[in-house]
This record gives sequence, structure tokens and C-alpha cells, in this order.
Amino acid sequence: MIFDAHSHWLPDEIISHAHFFSRAWGDIETQIEVMDSVGIGRAVLTYPTSDAHLKLGGLKEVVRIYNNNVSAIMKRYPGRFVGAAILPVSNSEEMLAEWKRAREKLGFRAISLATSYDGIYLDDERFLPLYQEAQEGNIPIFVHSQIMNPIGYERVQDPLLTPVIEYVFDTTISIGRLLMSGILQEFDRVKFIFAYYGGAVSFLKNRFDTTYQMLRSINFVKDLKADPTEYLKRIYVDTGGDASALNLLSALELFGPEHILWGSEWPAKREPRRSIQAVNDLRINREEKENILGRNLENMIKGV
Repeated sequence: MIFDAHSHWLPDEIISHAHFFSRAWGDIETQIEVMDSVGIGRAVLTYPTSDAHLKLGGLKEVVRIYNNNVSAIMKRYPGRFVGAAILPVSNSEEMLAEWKRAREKLGFRAISLATSYDGIYLDDERFLPLYQEAQEGNIPIFVHSQIMNPIGYERVQDPLLTPVIEYVFDTTISIGRLLMSGILQEFDRVKFIFAYYGGAVSFLKNRFDTTYQMLRSINFVKDLKADPTEYLKRIYVDTGGDASALNLLSALELFGPEHILWGSEWPAKREPRRSIQAVNDLRINREEKENILGRNLENMIKGV
């Protein structure tokens, strides 16, 4: 069974208060039709980030609207969707309280975070109790690129360059900060799943290690006790609907087939066949392909 690690659905109230998203982002019936047509049995619903909070009175209200509505979708289509709850990120207590409500009352089995929030990245101390909760409860944390003011946006605002470059590097910086803060080392059992291959991390793997080794030789960077890639390969990444063999091969070299999850990026990308075929075309064994296409995620969710 194919299990989609990267899909989105938004309720009308968020769509109508956000500047980017069309009604297609709330069309769950079409999503199910496409899933059925290509053999996708289940899909994770994660939040793509938006500016709806600016018109809805803040992130708390967006959290309430989104989580309640995604819960209704899961009940409407039992067994087809796994919800990743969004959280109010102003402080640890509110995050943990909403996660408890989402898990116990709404049926969520995963958490959805953005790579950053107004320049605050996921290494901020407010997130540490959440990571402890995720580690103890084996809760997957899906991380989507921040589309509101990602890194570089203060210098370059362009309708193509922002999503192509700035989203990718906000993800890359987010992972880098988790590495350098020691969070990947301390919370080594937390399953962080970063969208679209984890930004540029897999392409920078050699530079991470060689530069770290050079800087350690002159005591110019703190001692990580191992090369950066030893920690980076602990994270999980999704394919984000990508059909490039080169990108898949680069991700395989760093993360391996056990840490890659196939994702469609529905409805931003509406033809999942090519990205499924890209996995099937890889020169790896059938079991490894099946792991990428669904078994890795199934095992992850099964433990929640």
C-alpha cells in the first residue's frame, strides 16, 4: 500500500482568510479520487502554513479551526487520513495542552510544525518539552517549510524565487540549527520528517563534514563528538512529489531507504504517478522501494 507522507487539506475558513490558497485546497473528494486511481491507500494531512492567522485573530484561532476540521475529515473517511495537528507555538504549556486535546479528543497521531515562526526556529527552548513528549510517545513530527517570511525574504521578495529558493533554505537552516543546538543528539529518538528532502541538506553532506573537520582542527567550532552527517542521517525526509532521479539518489546516499518517505505534495502537485514511478525506477530492491512508498510511514504511525 502506498502511504502519502505529504498532502494538504484546508477548511474553507482558512482558505478564505489566506491570500494564496484556492478552493482546490479544500477539495477532499478529488483527493480521494486521485488516491484511489493511483493506489494510495492512506495520506497524512499536514498544514502548509499560511497567513490566515493575520485575519483570524492569531495562530490560536487557526489551530482551533484547522484541528477541529481535520478531525472531522478523519471521522468522515475512516482509515484514509492521518492528521498531523498544528499547535500554538507561543509557549510550551499551550503547545502541550493543544497536543493533549488533539491526541485524546480529536484522534491525531502526529504533529505538524513549520520550519520557523517569524524567525524563531525549532531549536528554541519553548519546543523542548514538546520534543520530550514526542520522544516518550513515539510521536512523528512533520515539518513543512515556512511560507511566511522564510529566510532571505527580507532581501528578496519574488513569486518564483521565494518558493524555489527561500522555502528550501528555511528548511535547511531549520535542520542545521537542530544539529548545532544539540537537539538531534539529545532527542535522538524523535522522528522529525522534513518536507521535500530536507531542503538542501543532502547536497551539502560532504561540505558539512569536511568544513566541520577543518574548523575542529583549529578549535573554531564546538565539538559535536561525531561528523555532522552522523546526526543528520537520523532525520526523515519526504519526496514532496518530486520525480527527479538525481534528487532521490542524493537523499538515498545520506538518509538511506529507511528514512525516506514518499509524498505527493497534494494539491500543489496534482499528478502523483510520475513521482511514484521515480521510486519504482530506482536501482534498489523491491523491499526498499516498498519501504519508501509506504512501509516506513506505516511502521512509524503504527507505533503511536
